[in-house]
Amino acid sequence: MTTLPQDKQPAGFKIAIDAEGDERRQHRRHDLEQQGIAVDRWDGAKRASKEFGRIVDLSAGGIRIRTTQKNVKADGQIRVRLELPTYAGICPFVDTTSETVQPKKEWVGWMSVARVRQIQDELNEVEVAGRLVDMDEMDRGMLGLYLSTQPLAA
Repeated sequence: MTTLPQDKQPAGFKIAIDAEGDERRQHRRHDLEQQGIAVDRWDGAKRASKEFGRIVDLSAGGIRIRTTQKNVKADGQIRVRLELPTYAGICPFVDTTSETVQPKKEWVGWMSVARVRQIQDELNEVEVAGRLVDMDEMDRGMLGLYLSTQPLAA
């Protein structure tokens, strides 16, 4: 498989693995499955959330979630709420709505679903994977710093 020339690649994406075996992902995935962190489906109109599933792995650009909900389709979008614990003194997100930047543990935004895969287990779960599409660059950078303290996923 070959890659497109640098000037022909979509912004922020690498298309394939090159001949030297460099990774095609822009952001490294980190394994958070053992932590059992919940992801909520967010209803902005009611300002309420309902548990959607648990994080399998997370990167600064995307997420993989294991859930029992069956009504999820690829190529859709889901409004999600992530609340990650502070780790090593680092909060994963920042609040820039006031005059001073403040740390925060919660992010609400859109996940663009790229893949839904059935898991063969007794719970009849599915894995939902997608990109976190409307995260601002400051939050994406802080999330990357936060995840750099976590174990990498395979």
